[in-house]
Parts: sequence; C-alpha cells; structure tokens
Amino acid sequence: MTAGTPHVLDNPALASLTGPHAHFAEKRGRVLRYPVDVSPWLALPDEPDAGDWADLAALAGPGTEVPLTAYAGQVPQGWEITFHVEGVQLVDDGLTTAPDAEAVRLGPADVPEILDLIERTRPGPFLPRTIEMGTYLGIRRGGALVAMAGERLHPPGWTEISAVCTEAAVRGQGLATRLILAVAHGIRERGETPFLHTGAKNTGAIRLYESLGFRLRRTTAFLAARVPERLPEAVS
Repeated sequence: MTAGTPHVLDNPALASLTGPHAHFAEKRGRVLRYPVDVSPWLALPDEPDAGDWADLAALAGPGTEVPLTAYAGQVPQGWEITFHVEGVQLVDDGLTTAPDAEAVRLGPADVPEILDLIERTRPGPFLPRTIEMGTYLGIRRGGALVAMAGERLHPPGWTEISAVCTEAAVRGQGLATRLILAVAHGIRERGETPFLHTGAKNTGAIRLYESLGFRLRRTTAFLAARVPERLPEAVS
C-alpha cells in the first residue's frame, strides 16, 4: 500500500459491500447498504458529493435515521446529526486463538434466543438476518444461550468480530474471551485477520482486547443522521 492510498479498514462497510459481502449490497449510485433486516451499516464513498447524499436520501427515504459510521466529514444542510459516539478500531496483533469445545455454531433457528440475549446485554445492533453475515458461536448453560460472539463486516482479507455479549449471571467466567478467541480462530483458519470496533469510552473492553493481542489501529466515530423530510429540488 503506497502512501496516501486508503486502507480497506478506513471504510470497512464499503470494502465489505464491494467485496465478500457484495451479494448483500443494495445500491443507488455510489451508495451501498445492507438490507435493513441484515445490518444497519451503509457505505458512502470516501469523499461523498451532493449526488451521493441525494442517492442516500432516496435509498433511505425522507425522515429516516441512517448510520454514518466512520464518516468524518460534514453532513449537508438540512441533515440532522442524531447520534455521535467516539469509537476505536482494533486489529489482531498477536492473538493466541483456539477453538472452544463448549461453543456451538448458532443458526437461523437460534435467532429468537439471540435477539433476547442481545436485548438484555446490548452489545450493539443485531437484526433478524445478521446471522447471515458470518459465523456466530454461542455457549449454553442449562440449555439457555448465555454468551455469544460472531462475524460481521468482511472487507477483503479481514473479518470483524462483533456481538460479543454475556448474560449478567455468568460474567466473570471468561466466556467472552473464549468466544472471541474461538471466532478469531475460524477467521485465521481462512487466512484472514480479525478486527473489531468498540466505543472509545469502553475502557474495560479495550483493556480486555489489548490483553488478548489486539492493538489500536485508529480512532473512528459512530454517527447517525436524519434524512431531511424535504430535499432540495435537483438542478437540471
């Protein structure tokens, strides 16, 4: 990679939706997104112009709230920022990965139980078809799902670990660590590199990830903006 060339992880949703996850892509002009029941992630070009914002508005619909994760520029006049949290992106820099004998692969039949665990633990968005984005592993106790982790964005050569969560009653037993390393093991087995995102203020999680062998690659931001109810008339 030459100096000044963007890295695929600088705009990971774009790299994913134009790469291994292209089969998910809903597209208008240069704007891409996942189906709304798969993931809220969408992808703007690295330097969106007025036409790109118009395409995003048309794709999402007036008054809709859209995520602008990793976008660092300004939104056009009339768009309202509704959410802004500073974040970090970490990459594998020496993980000691391993499969986990207690972890089971989760599938579509497990989605209701997954959504229930997500609602109680709130690790981030998980939708009815998010399970299709990659491998999700879970640990059950007494038949109930108590911890999980899985794969989300998939830029070429990389896979994001996401949805890391543990039921409150079993926290402190190392289940999240085991699942992260098991998911990372599967990613490594494919010859890819794990990465992940978390909030910049989530210092406990960051310390855990760094202790496992992740390193900070860049700071980023998790944004959302509301599409204007009325858009300017296009100039012909």
